Amino acid sequence: MVTAQPTTLAPAGNGAAGAPAALLAQVVRGGLVESEHLGHLVVLDPTGAVRLAVGDPDKVVYARSSLKPLQAVAMLRSGLDLRGAQLALAAASHNAEPGHLEEVRAILAGAGLDESALQNTPTLPLDPAAALDWQRAGRGPEPVAQNCSGKHAAMLATCVAAGWDTGAYRELDHPLQRAVRQTLAELTGGPAGDPTVDGCGAPLFSTSLSGLARAFATIARAPQAAPGTPEARVAAAMSAHPWHVAGTGRDATDVMRAAPGLVAKDGAEGVYAAALPDGSALAFKVADGSARPRPAILRAALRVAGADQMAGVDVGALDRAGRVDVLGHGRPVGAVVAAFGGADRA
Repeated sequence: MVTAQPTTLAPAGNGAAGAPAALLAQVVRGGLVESEHLGHLVVLDPTGAVRLAVGDPDKVVYARSSLKPLQAVAMLRSGLDLRGAQLALAAASHNAEPGHLEEVRAILAGAGLDESALQNTPTLPLDPAAALDWQRAGRGPEPVAQNCSGKHAAMLATCVAAGWDTGAYRELDHPLQRAVRQTLAELTGGPAGDPTVDGCGAPLFSTSLSGLARAFATIARAPQAAPGTPEARVAAAMSAHPWHVAGTGRDATDVMRAAPGLVAKDGAEGVYAAALPDGSALAFKVADGSARPRPAILRAALRVAGADQMAGVDVGALDRAGRVDVLGHGRPVGAVVAAFGGADRA
């Protein structure tokens, strides 16, 4: 096993508002830095003060599926009554493994609906094994198999609970989407702007990385600070049912299993957000949109946030979740490593 080391490291804490993208991770093959990933990152302490910033901590981004826990809060506020694994699926980008699809269908059935009501983009399951079994069964791309079907099923169930039109739930001016936008603005402490359409077909709003981190901090500490609230319910469901948030082999599932009370959610185009029960939080965006360095960056940022000192945390499991090997002839010959404070330089 080769232990890869970067030849240069970006200075920690060099972020400033409006700053250009800075080095977040390096791809090391043998002893050479082969590629680099730039981006923006912020880590907040429990008071909300910036503990670490790389690039622009206030960079405005589309947080993509990292917004799902916030959207789930909005749905609960609007009358959705889900708990446990089904509520975790409302905030999920799931693999479409059989257990995921069983709960998605249960959410729909509980609202008196079936798969025909889903309006998210048809795809094959995200998990390779599940996708192979799906196709062997003679099935092609379907909305229920798409990673956002839990969110869409929950959106439909919210509409039924609130007495809203289910046929237009994806429209920007629908009461559900207005509630989502208002909740995002409240939790992030800034405008939910630049409306567009996400990959799944739902409305998507922009936010700053620091605002996203603040929102996750509010959600993660809610079970202790505001028990019984929608924020607390979402945090409890995600941390208790991490497999339903992502699935087998996924880093979001693995880090939440390793750190009790951690709330973590990945997003497309190189986005991630996470927070600890004490309110320490992080958010980052890989500038080139790559998912490749996200686990390594997440692991290093969690170290900065203080996850390794949490009671009950499995540090070894966090390390394994954050390891991204660089392969040569199918064997590790290097690794993707974070290039800022908190990187594992051992």
